[in-house]
Amino acid sequence: MYAKILDSCVFLNNFNVMQQKNYNVIGVMSGTSLDGVDLALVQVCFEPEVSAKIIVAETVAYPQQWVESLKIAYTLSKQTLTKLDNEYTQYLAVVILEFIRKNSIENIDAVCSHGHTILHEPDQGFTLQIGNLPILAELIHTRVVCDFRVQDVYLGGQGAPLVPIGDQLLFKEYDYCLNLGGFANMSMDREGTRIAYDICAVNTVLNIYACQLGKEYDEGGAFAKAGSTHTPLLEKLDALPFYQLRAPKSLGIEWVHETVLPIIEHFDLDPKDVLATFTEHIAGQLKKQFKNKSRVLVTGGGAYNTYLLELLRDDERVEFIVPNDMLVEFKEALIFALLGVLKLENKVNTLASVTGARKDHSAGKIYLP
Repeated sequence: MYAKILDSCVFLNNFNVMQQKNYNVIGVMSGTSLDGVDLALVQVCFEPEVSAKIIVAETVAYPQQWVESLKIAYTLSKQTLTKLDNEYTQYLAVVILEFIRKNSIENIDAVCSHGHTILHEPDQGFTLQIGNLPILAELIHTRVVCDFRVQDVYLGGQGAPLVPIGDQLLFKEYDYCLNLGGFANMSMDREGTRIAYDICAVNTVLNIYACQLGKEYDEGGAFAKAGSTHTPLLEKLDALPFYQLRAPKSLGIEWVHETVLPIIEHFDLDPKDVLATFTEHIAGQLKKQFKNKSRVLVTGGGAYNTYLLELLRDDERVEFIVPNDMLVEFKEALIFALLGVLKLENKVNTLASVTGARKDHSAGKIYLP
């Protein structure tokens, strides 16, 4: 039996009854780099101010069959995608239940899940994250908050990035919050307004060429450091029209396959030279974003790419701060936990200044078991 969907009108009517000072929730995130499912048990408090603390966290690596299925999912027919969505929701339920069992977690107020992005074409009014079906709540016997992007796209926004409101509430001591995952994105405060946007592809491209060298990713940027920058390819990449667009703007995996990879493949280079060139490209695009004397918080898997960080730190105008491993790896799961709690509290969790939507709003769907 499918979970009950908590009607938004009913929720608004009972808003005062549902308000809490503290929440124990599980944030669940799967990124486009296909590292696995990130899960974090998070305590969110609203007094004396909003705070969120990771209690325990884990990344569950995808079995190879899921890596292969998710890689090609953007090419599938609607009917096949529907089947994949059901299967992925079942898989996600197993992963979440095992995380709860292994860590003896009790008294969970909600599971707040991003799902996995398959298609993201906000300019066409469409975005799809699988794993957000109502049956998830039934399978894990817990209230679920999920499907955060669709409403924003419906309101004319990019549906991304969604993390910046967490940056604004939790990490205000930094001038910029930079995430290096499948894509690079960042957020900042500009005259009292939060601004954020996607910058360029990162691990969605780097991992492809690391795989050609027998590794899942370019550990520490070692392959890139051993390669040579190919100037004609670098110039072609730097000239991509996306970089001239003004924010708000966002990227999806289909952009990598349809735009970036054909340019790279045209040059028929050794994978190490591709990695050297693309890492140089990432660093160049990132350096354009920051003002002098800025402090930049760097998280996401790309924060472990020491060669990329070396290239960034050549720019001594800017201080790049890599925090502890827990925050590097689970910041997005932490913030999706917060987004889910804000939805439960009917508070704004998506900023129009970031996504370009017609208004700030409280995004996501709530399912009851």
